[in-house]
Amino acid sequence: MNRTVLNIIRFIALVVAQVLIVNHIRLGGYVHPYIYLIFVMLLPINIRGWQLLLAGFGVGLAIDLFMGTLGMHAGATTFMAFCRPTIISIISGSQKFENIKEPNVNQLGFAWFLRYALCMVTVHNFVLFMLEGFSFHLVGQALLRILLSVPVSIFLILLIIYLFSPTRKKDHSK
Repeated sequence: MNRTVLNIIRFIALVVAQVLIVNHIRLGGYVHPYIYLIFVMLLPINIRGWQLLLAGFGVGLAIDLFMGTLGMHAGATTFMAFCRPTIISIISGSQKFENIKEPNVNQLGFAWFLRYALCMVTVHNFVLFMLEGFSFHLVGQALLRILLSVPVSIFLILLIIYLFSPTRKKDHSK
């Protein structure tokens, strides 16, 4: 399947799932899982910077339109997209991505992807909850929401990645 078509399908599916299913998960008012971040996380590694920022802004704006959050998701997701190349280079160190088109579990391994997802979701949630509170009086509450929301988001992201990613076929010729 063409990468552009795959990304359009991924965009629509994640926004719909976020709005219709995940936004209705209520865990004490402090846990807010976000799965639509998968869209930015799985974009090609060699994507141009402006395209990455535009994709982050677009998916965040789509969520804002459905949730009525006045650009907070667009801002947080754009900032996450801005930080993505730096996060990838820090996590990867000297590892090269010559044959890897997108950061995924199958090609880069579970440990790498877990660190990557943890950094990306933490950056997003930090910006989102700080924008939402927009007050120094609510920093403790925002930090608690980050601390509780990140693990739930990571769990759901990994679950979705494993459920919907193609597995490598094993060589049975031996």
